Amino acid sequence: MTKSPLSITQEMYQLLEAVSKHRKKTLDELAEILQIPRAKAELLMFQLMKEDLVSRFTSIMTLLELTDEGVRIVEAGLPENELLEFLQQKREITLSSIAKATGLPKQAVNAAIGQLRKEGIIVIEKGQVSLAKTVKRINKKLEDSLQKIAQDPTSETPEDIVTQLVRRKLIELKERQKTMVEITPLGLKTLPKVNIVQTVSKLTPEQIRTGEWRSLQLKKYKIGTRPKHIPIGRKHPYLHFLQEVKEKLLGLGFSEMRGPIVETEFWNFDALYAAQDHPAREPTDVYAIKDPAQGNLPKDKKLVEAVKTVHETGEPVGSRGWRYKWSPNKASLLLLRPQGTSVSARTLYNLEIPSKYFSIARCYRPDSVDATHLSEFNQLEGIVCDPSITFRDLLGILKTFAVEVAEATKVKFRPDYYPFTSPSVELSALHPELGFIEFGGAGIFRPEVTTPFGIKDPVIAWGIGVDRLYMVKHGINDIRELFTNRLEWLRTVPIV
Repeated sequence: MTKSPLSITQEMYQLLEAVSKHRKKTLDELAEILQIPRAKAELLMFQLMKEDLVSRFTSIMTLLELTDEGVRIVEAGLPENELLEFLQQKREITLSSIAKATGLPKQAVNAAIGQLRKEGIIVIEKGQVSLAKTVKRINKKLEDSLQKIAQDPTSETPEDIVTQLVRRKLIELKERQKTMVEITPLGLKTLPKVNIVQTVSKLTPEQIRTGEWRSLQLKKYKIGTRPKHIPIGRKHPYLHFLQEVKEKLLGLGFSEMRGPIVETEFWNFDALYAAQDHPAREPTDVYAIKDPAQGNLPKDKKLVEAVKTVHETGEPVGSRGWRYKWSPNKASLLLLRPQGTSVSARTLYNLEIPSKYFSIARCYRPDSVDATHLSEFNQLEGIVCDPSITFRDLLGILKTFAVEVAEATKVKFRPDYYPFTSPSVELSALHPELGFIEFGGAGIFRPEVTTPFGIKDPVIAWGIGVDRLYMVKHGINDIRELFTNRLEWLRTVPIV
């Protein structure tokens, strides 16, 4: 029984024929010969490989790539020849004026002088450069080789010439992988006997009506082949989480509060009863604004005077105050807000009772960056003012954040100190790998904070590192991952 000849498409035949003429060719060369895209040539190669008509192998190809100086020299010539041509006209020139007179870059001037002195063509005496002998041109082989490389980076260049060009930083060696296609013995044997058929990927109504489809070969499809994955654009997973937190708080009846990133120390510290000599206000602990260095205090002079009085004497609260002379200049200094509580302080002004507010504020501190600290971070800030609110309510709110938002399995509270709250508490939650990590602090605003604003009812407040909430929820070990540009993480991390 005679075996029927192998059937291949016209395009496959053309590629096979092109390879057979040279026994082997690069994929790029074949694409150029057939005037088709490289991707198309690669597809035809794989189809022929399936029939064992061609084989492929890869090799490393060294490309000679011109540097910026190399490109300049291709157009203008080697600097030693430019200088030589200039000296043949002027005979001599001072060493210091060569660059300006010839227009050569300083590095090229040094190279030119070095080459001409090496050949004994010039002499330098008392800063004067002059010709020692007359020649028309030197290093012609280098110039010719550069011209050749400019036209074909794969051109064969003598090794000693390549070494000189690399040393003079006129070319760089770049390695590139090339795919070679070679015809197999079976391919050589089959080529004269193949049956060329026309394949189609879809039928037209005319082909069906006339019956032409019976003579056509339909292109085969592999149903099980997975298509190329094309990542789609989507919201950053951490931004999605922040939006989710915001929506939950809005759903609980909180109103969003806002404040400026560049803030005065008055709203960031003084209005929160932080002493003006507090360590947190040192230049090493905040990002101070250089120009302008100071902003404006509130226009409400009564508020400023009330804050001044409570700092100096503790009145009318009845406390001892900080016992110093309060400085309006210190209070007006500008900084990048190091805490979101400055937004809460601004909200206390004309606060409605009862009410509850939140903000997700970008904050800035010159901290050492590590697995749980950043110098730029987000803080989830909140206040609730209600005549019946208690410290126990505050603990309940904090636990809700940790369990429902961060999905923490274990939560821990411990007493803490903040200048603006009393009692104060620190919230920590269990991270699966880092152990208990601090989420933030909270407490009830001291009378020294609320009284200058005319507030007599209790106000609970909290500031939570929302970045760390996200770390616990997704088991991330390093807070820097939240702001990474690693595409694999950005494309695969779940958004829920």
